[in-house]
Amino acid sequence: MARKGQRTGIFDLEDVTEAIQLPSFEGTFKEEDMILITPPKLMIDVVELHEGKKGVEINSALLIVKEQMRLSGVRKATISEYIYTFKRLVDAMKIEYVDDIKLESIFGWLASLGDISDVSKQSRLRVIKAVLNRLYDNGWIERNFWKDVRIRVDTKIKLPADEKQLSILLSLLDMANFIPFRDAVAVLTIYKTGIRMNTLIQLEEKHIDFKTNSLLLTGDIMKNHDVLKLPFDDELALYLKRLITQNNIIRKHYKKRNEVVFLSKFGDSLDVETKPCAITKRLSYYAKKYKLNNISAHAIRRLYATNLRKKGADVVLISKALSHKSLSTTTRYLGISSDDVLKGLRDYL
Repeated sequence: MARKGQRTGIFDLEDVTEAIQLPSFEGTFKEEDMILITPPKLMIDVVELHEGKKGVEINSALLIVKEQMRLSGVRKATISEYIYTFKRLVDAMKIEYVDDIKLESIFGWLASLGDISDVSKQSRLRVIKAVLNRLYDNGWIERNFWKDVRIRVDTKIKLPADEKQLSILLSLLDMANFIPFRDAVAVLTIYKTGIRMNTLIQLEEKHIDFKTNSLLLTGDIMKNHDVLKLPFDDELALYLKRLITQNNIIRKHYKKRNEVVFLSKFGDSLDVETKPCAITKRLSYYAKKYKLNNISAHAIRRLYATNLRKKGADVVLISKALSHKSLSTTTRYLGISSDDVLKGLRDYL
């Protein structure tokens, strides 16, 4: 039942009163549970691109690159970040043509960023390299001179969410009110399946198979555009069904037509490119309100990976479950240190 001052009716879940409790991690994974398919790359004709006296104009080139990225299925937010960052380089170094981009341009721009951390510089350099690779692939740059430009940083091991703190959070959420209930189900979904937040907010009813208790994730909602199948248990199935039931009530009230599983309070999708994800902001709000540490979608996803490892899953299988492109990313998620490597290798001597 809603508290005093809160909206009632469509937001009340009268039959849900008990908080979600996290049991010891359950669930088994088999190799056949996951199918990874890489979609074909889409190409765009760049022959008719307008060239100035000094070669290809940078603004025209970026328009083509932007369209190529869109056709390749890159997310709008990622495209916007790449183009925005590269244009900062272009403006700062006064670049008009693709041929104007030199090694000195990159170093000059990085120096102009001022006193920011090496991690931030590394992140921006990664974006610049990604766009330059596109320009190179299109034949507008003869040599990929930027490939050896690196910023060395100490890799910090990011810790997974603490299971006890996550349990405390779930015990404090008002399960009789739609928004906290939705957030609790979101936390439980990431905890039990390890999916990314961006995939979660695009999840539709067609992606859930309650007959086999599986998520059937299509490439269009995945970061790496790979198809992925993930199992979940009966507890999560129960909460997802209840959430879908409440979603139908809210959609009917606001006359919305969609099949999104995690909705806004007005029945709309949470996948809004121009704004931070509502559930991400809510998790941050809960963490500050209840003074909880390391409560975020990434931290919960790391906890999922850590639990899989504790259950005996190998790194390759965990990497597939997390839809990582490289094992190095997975080892960072798992926080495998040099001491862990030393200890593990001794068993094979």
